[in-house]
Amino acid sequence: MEPTKPENTAEYPNNSNDKLTSAEIGKLWASYMGNSMTKCIMSYFLNHVEDKEIKALLNTALQFANEFLNTIEDIFTKENYPIPVGFTDKDVNLDAPKLFEDEFYVYYLKYVGKAGMSIYNVAIPLMYRKDVKDFFIHCMNACISLIEQVNKILMARGMIIKPPYIPIPEQVRFVQKDFLNGFFGDVRPLHALEIAHLYDNIENNVTSKALLVAFTQVAKKEKVREVLKKGEEITRKSIERYMDKLHNENLPSPSFLGHLVTTSTVSPFSDKIMLFHKVDMFSMKIRAIGNSSAVDGRRDLGLMYLKSLTNISLFVESAAKLMIENGWFEQPPEAADRGKLTSK
Repeated sequence: MEPTKPENTAEYPNNSNDKLTSAEIGKLWASYMGNSMTKCIMSYFLNHVEDKEIKALLNTALQFANEFLNTIEDIFTKENYPIPVGFTDKDVNLDAPKLFEDEFYVYYLKYVGKAGMSIYNVAIPLMYRKDVKDFFIHCMNACISLIEQVNKILMARGMIIKPPYIPIPEQVRFVQKDFLNGFFGDVRPLHALEIAHLYDNIENNVTSKALLVAFTQVAKKEKVREVLKKGEEITRKSIERYMDKLHNENLPSPSFLGHLVTTSTVSPFSDKIMLFHKVDMFSMKIRAIGNSSAVDGRRDLGLMYLKSLTNISLFVESAAKLMIENGWFEQPPEAADRGKLTSK
């Protein structure tokens, strides 16, 4: 039987000549910055990868980044909007020695794929111009496709531990008054959503930590190394806290990836791109912690995530200040400064 179509369903208007809204400009700008960074990093990875299957994945990611950049440039050019500087060939040294083992590239692709989805899935409901909306839907679908390919390789090669299994309940139950306990009294086991977000946070953070180890190893400026080292310490402590919550209930967790960083001390990337990368990814952690906190019931988990959020926010602030100090922080699109306009 054919499903019934809703009555009075209107076609989405082809309003691609409308002015861009603030949401559309902001998300296009952020996507340009992120994809110009991805283009640099993928180009370097491709210059060193040996595994043919992983190379194909990297090529796909690079093709997506180039396609997204070209589309955004076309939209901005049409609107006479200045093309962001983002990151260029000056921010990558393709001939630098290999900094990561091939296996790391697969974990990294999942990491950036999830980061892309976190931008695009927020963008889509806020887009009203058809060409921009269609673009972000395409970006989301591309990220989903890439992550599916990544997961197939991770599972086929035994490179990943899937989220833990839990028993099927015998019947539907309703929570008792001790549901929120986390420090005192009877503390219930973790429920499925808490486990899922702990696992997701560990998976993201072990990749982030390996990147931070590598970036600290090759950064040129002392201040940049200090900030990255602090980020690595924050990430390590967060991982250990998240792992403890799973291990205390005999549940497995993803493993550290530091062994996939080589001993090279020659930087393939500019300090600017490495610092931006970590500001961007730590911002993703803030979103992930918000998602985690939204489904947590135990008070100990809430306090744990609050501690992580505080440390992450302090890192983002110190890294952003360092970028501003070095003239690396490109100004995001902003509203008119009415105060300045009226003072002229």
